[in-house]
Amino acid sequence: MKKLLLVFMAVLILPFTALAQNTSCSGKKGGISHCEGAKFVCNDGSYSRSKKACSGGSEEKDSPSNKTVNAVGVSLDSETSKKTKITQLGDVLKLDYQGFTVWLDCKERGAVKFQYNAQHDTGNETRAKDFKLDSKVPKECQQTSTAAYGQGYDRGHQVPANHLDYSPEAIKQSNYITNILPQASQMNRGAWLLTEEIIECYRDIDELLVIGGVIMGNNPADDYFVQSHGVKTPDAYWKVVIRGAGQDERAIAWIVPNSKDATRKHLDSYLVSVDELERITSEKIPVADYAKHEKPSASWIIPTGCNKG
Repeated sequence: MKKLLLVFMAVLILPFTALAQNTSCSGKKGGISHCEGAKFVCNDGSYSRSKKACSGGSEEKDSPSNKTVNAVGVSLDSETSKKTKITQLGDVLKLDYQGFTVWLDCKERGAVKFQYNAQHDTGNETRAKDFKLDSKVPKECQQTSTAAYGQGYDRGHQVPANHLDYSPEAIKQSNYITNILPQASQMNRGAWLLTEEIIECYRDIDELLVIGGVIMGNNPADDYFVQSHGVKTPDAYWKVVIRGAGQDERAIAWIVPNSKDATRKHLDSYLVSVDELERITSEKIPVADYAKHEKPSASWIIPTGCNKG
């Protein structure tokens, strides 16, 4: 794993661009995909920062190549797909849940990417206890079990429940196995948790765009759960957080190895620039060019008195 980390750190970063503030889903957001309540959901999976209310109508459309499908590939009407909008992109299903999106690779039976907007904390819903399959997603695209992994690995969230605590439905959906993958316990409760705490604090300062995913790698030695759950163990997880807009846009990115060494005190050693992360992951992150090349010397400091709950 140390060798793998050195390879990651040699080439890393992932940039993200700020959302347009005046026009709903303009520019790199690719236009409006659909409405989620009064919010505009853009074609890149993010939420518009527009103050206008989304009311559907002619703006709420699916392109012919990205139609909404159900578990057997049949088009869903808007009422049926209200809770989970599923867009088929080859072997990948884009799952638009309430407040967050995950891209589920059916071959891997796991989420390979996630995205959400972290807004001011206004809720205090309790995290769901049970992990479940998503009944609207084909079973062959999901893990074969929701049981605990064991072997020193947690059922790790891609999008944390705590950032969705304004909605009982979103909390429930965050515990779908489509949002869960094996994470080394020390990593899940260490460096990865610290990135979540940073987001929890800074979302009360400014709206954040959070994008992340996994690096599956090729290390069969730690693929303990292929037989029990049908899923491989990712070698690493990545995350980019974007705040501000225009000249004030800032981004911070990490690639965190999925190992017991990834404790809180090591988080700064996993910092990368966005352009480095792009080269490693082949993702294109919507962030200003000037912000792509900057790598902070340290992770954002958690403000004194921040309520991380």
